[in-house]
Amino acid sequence: MPYYIKRKLKKKDKPLPLFDKAGVKIKKKPDLVAKLDKVFSRYIRLRDCMPNGYFRCISCGQIKPYGQADCGHYHSRRHMATRFDEDNAHAECRACNRFKADHMIGYRDNLIAKIGQKRFDRLAWKAAQTKKWTDFELIELTKYYKALGDKLSKEKGL
Repeated sequence: MPYYIKRKLKKKDKPLPLFDKAGVKIKKKPDLVAKLDKVFSRYIRLRDCMPNGYFRCISCGQIKPYGQADCGHYHSRRHMATRFDEDNAHAECRACNRFKADHMIGYRDNLIAKIGQKRFDRLAWKAAQTKKWTDFELIELTKYYKALGDKLSKEKGL
């Protein structure tokens, strides 16, 4: 069988465990960044949601139901220093966040109006920095934003 054709595993077949050089079985670490992304995104969407269950998109300004909200980042999520910064993340409609190439123009103007020029400049400086999150920091931030998200969800009834 050629190398580029992957054989499908049968029910009785199990994937082989991974071992390091010493022969010790490697345990797969939980993806802490993905867990924090999910919890942080929920918190941001709830934070920007109005009590009636609607939110205003930071890019286009349209008012849409909470179910159509995405957590949009001004500086890309690849910038780890600002990935979990509350000034960098805001509720954005799915159309703007996923499909519009020019949504950053409206995002920039509305973000400066929302947080001010000084905080906007600090956010740009922070995005240029490098950051390596420790597992402890990721776990603690996950707990923190989960608690805040649960509190907001209870208050807003979502």
